[in-house]
Amino acid sequence: MSLKNLPKPQQSGLLLIDKPADFSSHDIIAIVRRVLQTKTIGHSGTLDPMATGLLILLVGREATKRQPEFLQLPKTYQAVLKLGEETDTWDRYGNFVSCAPVPVVTPEKLHAAVEKLSGPVMQQVPPFSAKKIKGEKMYDLARKGVELAPRFTQVNVQWSNVTQPSPAEIAFTLTGSCGTYVRALGYMLARELGTVGHLSKLRRVAIGPYTVDHAFDGNLLKGCATDTLYKQVQAL
Repeated sequence: MSLKNLPKPQQSGLLLIDKPADFSSHDIIAIVRRVLQTKTIGHSGTLDPMATGLLILLVGREATKRQPEFLQLPKTYQAVLKLGEETDTWDRYGNFVSCAPVPVVTPEKLHAAVEKLSGPVMQQVPPFSAKKIKGEKMYDLARKGVELAPRFTQVNVQWSNVTQPSPAEIAFTLTGSCGTYVRALGYMLARELGTVGHLSKLRRVAIGPYTVDHAFDGNLLKGCATDTLYKQVQAL
C-alpha cells in the first residue's frame, strides 16, 4: 500500500511496542505505518534485529517534532554476554572471527571490571553500526571490507544485577545515556576479563520513564485493525 497522500493520523502520541527478534526497527515502523495508514511516524531510538524489547514510536506531527527530546532519554537493557567467542558484529548474529580461553572469573574480578566500565566511559563504536564516517555508515564500510581505525564516543553507563549464570556467561542490566551500544560494553567487558565475547541476548526494558511492561506485543501487529492499534497510542 502506498503511503502517499494519506490523511493525517487519527491522533498524535506515543505507541509503545515490544519488538520481537528478527525484525529491524524499520520493519516495525513500516508495519505500523500500514496499519495506522499514516507515514508520520518517528522513533526514540532503534534496536538491532537480534534485540527485543521497548521501541517507542512517535505518531503524528505533534509527537515527531519532539523526537530529539525522546532520543536523549536514558535506556535500560538486560543482556547476556557469552565469553570466549567474538563475532564481527559483537552479537550472536555476526560471523565468528576469534576465540580465546575463558579464564576463571571470580566475583572480585567481575566487580573490578564492571567498576572500570561504569560512569563516564569512552565506548568503542562497533564497526557494524549506523555511525557515519564522511557521510557513509560504518556497517556499509565494514561490509565492503574497509579497514577503519577504532572510533570512540563518551557515554555514561550504570550496571546492576551482574551475575554469572555459567562459567562462560555474564548476565547484567545496563542503563546507558544516548548513543550507548550495549554490545560495545559487552565487547569491552570481555576484554577487561582477559578474553573475548559477544552478546547472546539483548532486551530493552525501559526508555526514560516508559517500560516494556506497558508495550503492545509486536508479534500481533500484522493483521491488527487500525482502530485497535490506535487505542494503544498514548497522548503526550
